[in-house]
Amino acid sequence: MAKLSENAVAQITEICQRHKDEKTPLMMILSDIQNEYGYIPLEVQELVSKHTGISVAEIYGVVTFYSFFSLEPKGKYVIGCCLGTACYVKGAQNVIDKFSELLSIKPGQTTADGLFTLDALRCIGACGIAPAVSINGKVYPKVAVGQVSEIIDSYRQEANA
Repeated sequence: MAKLSENAVAQITEICQRHKDEKTPLMMILSDIQNEYGYIPLEVQELVSKHTGISVAEIYGVVTFYSFFSLEPKGKYVIGCCLGTACYVKGAQNVIDKFSELLSIKPGQTTADGLFTLDALRCIGACGIAPAVSINGKVYPKVAVGQVSEIIDSYRQEANA
């Protein structure tokens, strides 16, 4: 989406128009764009600025402050490993390290094939089932290091099906 197509410009313009009567529309606009495209690059922020009158600096500040917004495309499967206190104490660091090792990426990165993004999260509210891993919204409870390979393989099979 680096060079915005006419269709993308029209769609982003429509999203901005949809929220123009809101008192504070920015979060809703950015959320809709993130849901539609998976990330919010600078070109999109500039277009949102043009339609809302909100400075690019302010938009960039919001996009980089909230972890659910991204400046870069994410993989088809976004693996979120909780590193909150309860998960960390129960071995979450070892779990994320195993994902990192098997996928050959660090947290915050996406595999070269675009299939997986690995994210380190701060508390996902699943303390009772720590360590927890979330993949595209599906939460895996009490994940052990030995399960990581099987989890990755299941998503690779799904992608190839």
